[in-house]
Amino acid sequence: MRQAQILMTLACRSFGSLLDPLLEEMQIGHAHQRILQFVKNEPDISVGALLDILAITKQSMARALHDLLRRGLIHQRTSPRDRRMRLLRLTEAGCEMERRLFEKQREVLLRVYRDAGGPAVEGFRRVMQGLIDESNRVAHHRDAVAPGQTQRSRE
Repeated sequence: MRQAQILMTLACRSFGSLLDPLLEEMQIGHAHQRILQFVKNEPDISVGALLDILAITKQSMARALHDLLRRGLIHQRTSPRDRRMRLLRLTEAGCEMERRLFEKQREVLLRVYRDAGGPAVEGFRRVMQGLIDESNRVAHHRDAVAPGQTQRSRE
């Protein structure tokens, strides 16, 4: 179990650091990247829901979100159902930036998945889903890729 814990920690750090050169080039941080990732995954997500998913401070979220809005990467609008709620969606430029970031990690995932084989990948997905706490599991389940469906076919 300790080896699994260490492997998970090192894998998370390595996977996240894949983006460091690209983030530096784009002059954004990891918080910006995660905002782009989740807004891409769920267009018209509310600021509150995004804050819950990311589990970062309001101050960190506000700083990164303001920067993304200022740079024209995210569009914000008021919800027609609740005027207090702000909904977020990527602009074309935001979609392009998110795509470049996603592709960098996608390349590594594809290589590792091919090397591991289908049964190992399915086992890995089950383990990862088991590690997600209940509140995040519900949000993820809504967007999960069905067996036999590829991520690319969802986009």
